[in-house]
Amino acid sequence: MSGQRAGASDHDADWWRDDAPQGGGPGHGRDSSRGVPSPRRGSGPDAPLPGGRAAARRGGGNGGSGDGGDGGGRGAGRGAPRGKQKRSKKKVITWVAASSMALVVLAGGAVYMKLNGNISTFGQDGVSKDRPDAGAADANGNRPVNVLLIGSDSRAGANKDLGGGGDSGARSDTTILLHIYADHKHSVGISFPRDALVTRPACKMPNGKWTKEENNVMFNSAFAVGDTEQGNPACTQNTVEKLTNLRVDHTMVVNFEGFAAMTSAIGGVNVCLPNAVYEGDLDPNLGHKGKEIFKKGEQMVEGQQALDYVRLRHGVGDGSDIGRMKRQQAFLSALIKDVKGKGMNPTNLLPLADAATKSLTVDEGLGSAQKLLSFALSLKNIDLRNIKFITTPWRFEGARVGLVHPDVDQLFAALKADRTLDGQDASGGQASAAPSAAASATPAADSQGAPAPASVDGSGIRVGVYNGTQTAGLASTAETRLKDAKFTVTTTTNASSRNHTTTSVQYGPGEKAKAQTVASLFPGATLEPVSKAGISVVLGKDFAAAGGGTGSTSGGASVAPGPLPSSVSADARSADDDPCSNVSYG
Repeated sequence: MSGQRAGASDHDADWWRDDAPQGGGPGHGRDSSRGVPSPRRGSGPDAPLPGGRAAARRGGGNGGSGDGGDGGGRGAGRGAPRGKQKRSKKKVITWVAASSMALVVLAGGAVYMKLNGNISTFGQDGVSKDRPDAGAADANGNRPVNVLLIGSDSRAGANKDLGGGGDSGARSDTTILLHIYADHKHSVGISFPRDALVTRPACKMPNGKWTKEENNVMFNSAFAVGDTEQGNPACTQNTVEKLTNLRVDHTMVVNFEGFAAMTSAIGGVNVCLPNAVYEGDLDPNLGHKGKEIFKKGEQMVEGQQALDYVRLRHGVGDGSDIGRMKRQQAFLSALIKDVKGKGMNPTNLLPLADAATKSLTVDEGLGSAQKLLSFALSLKNIDLRNIKFITTPWRFEGARVGLVHPDVDQLFAALKADRTLDGQDASGGQASAAPSAAASATPAADSQGAPAPASVDGSGIRVGVYNGTQTAGLASTAETRLKDAKFTVTTTTNASSRNHTTTSVQYGPGEKAKAQTVASLFPGATLEPVSKAGISVVLGKDFAAAGGGTGSTSGGASVAPGPLPSSVSADARSADDDPCSNVSYG
């Protein structure tokens, strides 16, 4: 037994040595019958160790300088010349480094495989074939990127325990379009009110059939088309593209479970509330105030509490969805600030990705951990002050929310031209000056050659506006033109027939003179007497062709980018803003 230990010790001690005997035949230092190294001179309890340590153990002091023997000199303890020993140590270091690197690569590969297994993708067969063009590349080949972020409240799986929607299927109360400018130094996230009335284009159902286009429907109804637990991200993408005329490059859906896990993975997010919030605010059906769940002021939230914060409507401000969107923007600002503060590198991003991808559904273009990580790292050079969040220009229309035209059209036109909210050209190309507000305030005629509103006085004349085409936004554009000329607009909606070629002004008995005044704002419009009292403008394809709409039949803003209304830029939040500012409405 002691011989076996000695042999093992000798073998273990000498594996690093450059002169260790190799092979198993005669003259190679091995006992071929046993397949283990034969004992060498000096093996056993007093075998010399590197650096003369065996001599020191036998009482040889510092090892002396003799040639061997019991004096334990350095030469006696060496099995190889000094140069060979140094080379041996270098080989050891190289071997260890290579082994460590291999382990890191293997571990990293395992992590990526795990993340890839977490990610779900949705097919592109439900994405509309009639889409806006992709953003143009700059001189360096960089393009702007539009990413649609959707928060799902499906009750599927663990989402039920986290407070998912009460109905079957999935709903979306959070939708943000993140526009990353071509210079990759600016970005803006645009929140869409869930109650906003929009045109929802044709969308594919789970059974393979396509719905018909519908007008004046709630924005968040798009995600619910098909009534599945996974939702319909392709339909929401189609709706956003039609509304904005911006091509959505990627779409990401995060459900409650993934959101809660993300906030826990980073150790919480710093948020703020203007007043304390109670259980009854979070659940109005509770019937009583309940205990305090959020204190007034700044606080760290994670997991379920973070989820409650971004879903909270009541008990703060007027209880509308507008205030909730402001808090969601503040939350995302704080989240981005925290992640960037810790460093946007794989070490910090992978735990976050592991948490997020467990409940993440993306388009096929982002369907791998490497693609997601690469996308995240592409944002690392954007300063917090250049990460903005805004809400589409809106107004209350009864129980719903209407989008304000032409403000919303101008916003999307500016993004399509890669202009920042303050008018900078962030396309990466040569900057061109945006029209000044003063220069565009009182034109002699508008882009269609119509008389300037200042030269037409519609005071006291009531007009209904009807879109007689498939082009989105015509009625809103005409409404703005009429109101600027002091007409009273009684309604803006779609005509019963959507194939009108020429714009017409219909008028009842005794109202021809007023109709002529209306028609003066619409060059080429025809006058059409009808039996019903009142005046109506039925917009035709000629008005759309002249630029009166917000885009082609696929919708969206095609107007020339100009100065954004102050209401848009003034209400924007930067990612480095005070966490307690602008977190409620009303």
